[in-house]
Amino acid sequence: MAHEFDVVCLGGGVAGEALAVGLQDSGLTLAVVERELVGGECPYWGCVPSKTLLRSAETLSEANRARQLAASHVEWTVDFPKVSKRVLSMARDLDDRHAAAAVEATGARLFRGEGILTDLRTVAVGDERLIARRAVVIANGGTAAIPPIPGLDTIEFWTNRHAAIPKELPPSLAILGAGAIGVELGQAFARLGSTVTMIEAGPRFLALEEPEAGAALRPHLEADGITVMTGDSCVAVEQHGASVALHLKSGVIVLADRLLVATGRRPNAEAWRATGLAQTERGWLKVDPATLEAQPGIFGAGDITGLGGFTHLAYYHGQIIARRLRGIEARADHTAIPRVTFTDPEVASVGLTEAAARARGVDVVVASADPGETARGYIHDFHGGVLKLVADRERGVLIGATLVTPRAGEILGELVLAITLGTPLTTLADVIHPFPAFNRMLGASLGELAARVGAPTVARR
Repeated sequence: MAHEFDVVCLGGGVAGEALAVGLQDSGLTLAVVERELVGGECPYWGCVPSKTLLRSAETLSEANRARQLAASHVEWTVDFPKVSKRVLSMARDLDDRHAAAAVEATGARLFRGEGILTDLRTVAVGDERLIARRAVVIANGGTAAIPPIPGLDTIEFWTNRHAAIPKELPPSLAILGAGAIGVELGQAFARLGSTVTMIEAGPRFLALEEPEAGAALRPHLEADGITVMTGDSCVAVEQHGASVALHLKSGVIVLADRLLVATGRRPNAEAWRATGLAQTERGWLKVDPATLEAQPGIFGAGDITGLGGFTHLAYYHGQIIARRLRGIEARADHTAIPRVTFTDPEVASVGLTEAAARARGVDVVVASADPGETARGYIHDFHGGVLKLVADRERGVLIGATLVTPRAGEILGELVLAITLGTPLTTLADVIHPFPAFNRMLGASLGELAARVGAPTVARR
């Protein structure tokens, strides 16, 4: 059976939801195809449950900290079934009825099933064909990338989907990969009582961030009892009795009750690869970063574009595409995409790293500070963080920022705005920050940058 719509969206995740909202009352008909749960990875197996798990673990750490700051005696026992139940409830009990109803309330029609792009205007869902008169939007995201390690396919291992809504608290947990997913889940399980070992094949963990970020976070992870191993790849995996044995290149063998594979993501390209659409070197759908078009009338949105695996970016892409389909001139700007790793302390960043800026030939100026060496740092009893700001000397503007501190994700907002607008450092240095908030540390560093680029400023302290 064939159905015609103005727009067909392959994927009912965050980008598809934003597209549906953006096209509501536009007069354009929309079909949304989803093979799993409406809302995508984030609410069920990603951001929401993992941050809920982290919050539960954080409260236990705060209880421990009370012994230093407020109490002479603190007792608690981890109630993991309670943690698990709350995490699952925040993941909507894996029930997408309300999310589906919200999409359909916009006027979109929801089709459940495996969608396959058979040509550049047709999506097949079972025996039904959805024909797009105006545009196809590919927003079907990615999934956990599983490395070809000998023996890995012979054991039961976790991906983010198992670890984010866990039914058990393993006595010991080995994690392959120490990017954002690995370090977040690793810290959560360590604080809940697991013995955690992180194994990163690369020379450093959180490799997409400034080197200072991982260096600042590492002592905090180790204080939680986590063993962090870098520069030593896993070359084989085998079952060893009730445990999993990981053989590393160095000859070290790591034993654990559970293995979490957190070695990145891969695109769900099977649904559209046969049409010949161009892909990036890593297999993501290649789009124009400004228009989000892969070809005329074929848009990519969210993770599938490889432009960033963030919920907020996927929603933004859906909004931009909706505006373009409505005839409104809209172009995506990826200059200042905020990134937050919700460990304790948080790691937040935006814009270019120092190395990336230098690779582009930018005359870089850098200012650094330790949030722990501030009034709020002492009040909070926080030690060992970092603030790193990267500026363009010639233009006199901020182009990158990294923070490792409590509340880092909340502090980041003004830096995102500054980079997006190209606000002069002289203006940024003159912003008044409340005392004794953590964001007050920005004033001195922005003033330092302004002085170093030769811009006169009277930065308020």
